[in-house]
Amino acid sequence: MDPFLYPINLRWADMDPNFHLRHDVYYGLGAQARVETLLLSGITPQVMQSAHFGPILFREECVFRREMRLGDKVDIHVRLSKARPDGSRWSFRQEFVRGDGTLCAVLTVDGAWMDTQLRKLTVPPQEFMTRFLAIPHTEDFELLAPSAPKAG
Repeated sequence: MDPFLYPINLRWADMDPNFHLRHDVYYGLGAQARVETLLLSGITPQVMQSAHFGPILFREECVFRREMRLGDKVDIHVRLSKARPDGSRWSFRQEFVRGDGTLCAVLTVDGAWMDTQLRKLTVPPQEFMTRFLAIPHTEDFELLAPSAPKAG
C-alpha cells in the first residue's frame, strides 16, 4: 500500500553547526506528519476532543542514515507498521526520503489512545478506528494480539 507522503521544507533554523538537519527536528517533523495523516483520515483534533480521546506515545526512536541539508527536497513516508485489530495500540514507521530516493532516517513510534477525561488507555469509537486502520501499512505490517479481557 502506498504511504502517505508529507513533503517538508528544511529551514535554516533547523540546521546544526555541521550544516545538516538537527537531530531533534526529525521528531517534530515526524509528529507533524502523523497529525497530517490523522487529519487526512478524518481524525481531527475536533473529533478527538468531542469523543474524548487522543494519541499518546510509549516509545519514539529515530535511526539516522544519511544527512539532510538545507535545500534538499524531502518527503516523509508515513505508514502503520503494527496495530491491534481494534486499533487500541499501534506503531508508525516514518521514512525520511530525499528527492533522489536516498533513505535518510527512519522514525518509529509506538503508541495508544487515551481517554482524555478518565486519563486511562482506551479504544476510541469504531468509526474512527476503521479510518485509522485504513492508513497505509508497511510491507511487513504486524497485526498485534488483541488485549486480554480484564478479570472481573
